[in-house]
Amino acid sequence: MHIKNKLSVAIILALTLGLAGCQSAYYKTMESFGYHKRDILVSNVEKARESQEEASEQFKSALDKFSALTGFHGGDLEDTYERLNDEYESSEAAAADVRKRIDAVAEVGNDLFDEWKTELSQYTSSKLRNDSRVKLSKTKSKFKKMLSAMRKAEKKIAPVLNVFHDQVLYLKHNLNAQAIASLKSELSNLETDIGKLIAEMQRSIDEANAFIKDLKKQ
Repeated sequence: MHIKNKLSVAIILALTLGLAGCQSAYYKTMESFGYHKRDILVSNVEKARESQEEASEQFKSALDKFSALTGFHGGDLEDTYERLNDEYESSEAAAADVRKRIDAVAEVGNDLFDEWKTELSQYTSSKLRNDSRVKLSKTKSKFKKMLSAMRKAEKKIAPVLNVFHDQVLYLKHNLNAQAIASLKSELSNLETDIGKLIAEMQRSIDEANAFIKDLKKQ
């Protein structure tokens, strides 16, 4: 079998084991192909960063659609509801992906640091052991800072989704001018909340970039 195909099979198998809850088997399979926890962590952080970038764009898109509705002057409100509901569902899916990616970062990060700490006792050289201990402490501190930024951004998603959901649900059962008026009254707060959410996501993305850069230097 071609090397690339073998690697693809290994990754699929490892992911399957990971989904099944066999995390140790997942790590073992990946390591047999040269992918250690550090590599997996970098990959997971990159995916979390990308999911936040995509979520930011999705929330901007949803806000644009909701804003456009406030200028509604006639037409098919049911069709408008369907478009907004699609935006809400896409935003909900993007939020779920962000949460999943951040959870994956946290899990692999904690496993990496546990392994790193355990293996300190295996050194026979006190100099190398101390050097590794210092690097562990610094890397773990930077990881916690990055993960904290990710969690902070994640917490700002739910309030925005709740407003989206309420407005879509209200529009569903009130396809009239009253529903438009309701959205207009909420739009300013929604714009503010999405602005804060996107700003927090950008800070989280910046922390992810800094962490990846630092980890790759080691």
